[in-house]
Amino acid sequence: MITNDVETTSLWNHRLSDKTGEIVLKEGMPLLLEAYKRYNIKATFYFTGYIAGKFPEIVSMVLPDGHEVGCHGYTHESNQAFDVLSLKEQINHLKRAKELLESISNTKVISFRAPALRVNQYTPEALIKTGFLIDSSVAPQRIDMFLSFGSFRKLKWLTAPRTPYYTKKDDLAKKGNEGIFEIPVSSFLLPYSGTMMRISPMLSNITRSVLSLEAKWFHRPVLFLIHPNELINEEIEIETINRRAKNYVSYLLGDKLRYHIKLKNLGVKALPLFNSQLEYLHKKGFSFETTTDYYKLVKNQNHEAIS
Repeated sequence: MITNDVETTSLWNHRLSDKTGEIVLKEGMPLLLEAYKRYNIKATFYFTGYIAGKFPEIVSMVLPDGHEVGCHGYTHESNQAFDVLSLKEQINHLKRAKELLESISNTKVISFRAPALRVNQYTPEALIKTGFLIDSSVAPQRIDMFLSFGSFRKLKWLTAPRTPYYTKKDDLAKKGNEGIFEIPVSSFLLPYSGTMMRISPMLSNITRSVLSLEAKWFHRPVLFLIHPNELINEEIEIETINRRAKNYVSYLLGDKLRYHIKLKNLGVKALPLFNSQLEYLHKKGFSFETTTDYYKLVKNQNHEAIS
């Protein structure tokens, strides 16, 4: 599964920007869609409600090729992250974004990924109450969470299952039988993502090789995460790094250090790295599914096993 988080985040300038959203629409998304068409890939696109409302065509453009529309919350504002919201606030966020995405795409939206993968104990219930069936906000056994916000809650990733599973009612990182189907972001100490692909192509390829072997031996799917804003070039306008963290250590790790690391191989340099990932997976014989198609496949297999 190739998944894409579509938002207005400017990686170049460490802030949300409507200008970035417009460049994502005109440059980033076409590059991704062209690559997917080349390899006959059906991908899942997780849109924030904000970018969908600002640029509705960014949602419509994925539909002709059969890609899935997923939900990335309503906003990517760090002070509105799901790990700091109450159950009621999360439900309001999800309903607002889901209704908007469904009205634009004329499709049922059942797959969710939290902005910055930040969730709390209320998120599973909020997802169930707003009609979602699938989540992809957990990255099992990933050890670089200290460079991201919400790192304390993400410690649960260290013991989260590596194979897709149904979650507990109050914890997306633990197995249960409460209705939400978790499809984890593939990781092996480090995440299999566009960010890691750019920061260290060598380490990313090692991770990819391990995940490919796991897929062969244990019939475990591989899920890759990328953002179209990783493929665009912007002018650097930043003067001081906007502080989002409350304490100084989090500011140094999550704001300053993370900003400088994320600039590596950003923009035009990222595209050949990404194409090499798709070429590798294609040559290895992987089939490419949306999260909903994979969910349906698992349900059908379970039904046949019971029958």
